[in-house]
Amino acid sequence: MEKFLLSVDPAERAAAALRAGAGLVTVATPHSVLPVVAGTMPELMTEPLAETSEGTIANQPISSLLKDKTVVGIGPGMTTFPETAAFVHRVGKECRVPIVIDADALNALVGFEGDLGGAVLTPHPGEMARLIGKDVHHVTSNRIDVARDFAKRRNAYVILKGFRTVIATPDESIYINPTGNPGMATGGTGDILTGMLVGILAQEYLGTFTERLCLAVYIHGLAGDLAAEEMGEESMVATDLLRFLPQAWDNLKDGFELRAGDL
Repeated sequence: MEKFLLSVDPAERAAAALRAGAGLVTVATPHSVLPVVAGTMPELMTEPLAETSEGTIANQPISSLLKDKTVVGIGPGMTTFPETAAFVHRVGKECRVPIVIDADALNALVGFEGDLGGAVLTPHPGEMARLIGKDVHHVTSNRIDVARDFAKRRNAYVILKGFRTVIATPDESIYINPTGNPGMATGGTGDILTGMLVGILAQEYLGTFTERLCLAVYIHGLAGDLAAEEMGEESMVATDLLRFLPQAWDNLKDGFELRAGDL
């Protein structure tokens, strides 16, 4: 199956999608950036996009981009340039497969109050505050209520990042992730999560939609915990999570085998 990761500077997200189990990852990016992206990993497929005078993604037809794709990820590095923001709205409106919305694509939704069609949103507290028109303190003091209310009211899945990440679903269910550590509070770790969500959501055999969301968040945090054990929290950077992702998968599989053997 083909997986689709959409971003301006997507190398880390694409690598995360592949490491999370995606069979094929297509990176759609402005044509001037494409040679750099193509040179990062030979495993990646690429698709050039028209760009604005500012070098960002231009608003353009997307039917051919979405053809035969099973999951879409959009946001990191896109900027909030008006024409690019219009493109984000276009993708959200026309996409008929699961879509993960992060970073500047979240900022493009500020002020939009409509139904989000079951999209997956991955805000940190600052982005969540902008989405609901409140201050960050309100979000951090009411994480569960804020995530649950937004998910129900806007028909979306909300992954509110931070210590003990909150996963909220449109039916008002709440899940709290037990993995992760302060060392992951560094630039780029959220982008890695976006890629992992794309890769894991595409693998339907891994469970229900909600179970796959929780799995991606759990494995992301577990990779961070394994990295912290070896390197220390202070020295961690986002790409370290990719290094420890295979070990995180192995640890999870070992746990399943142990529980199965106890039955």
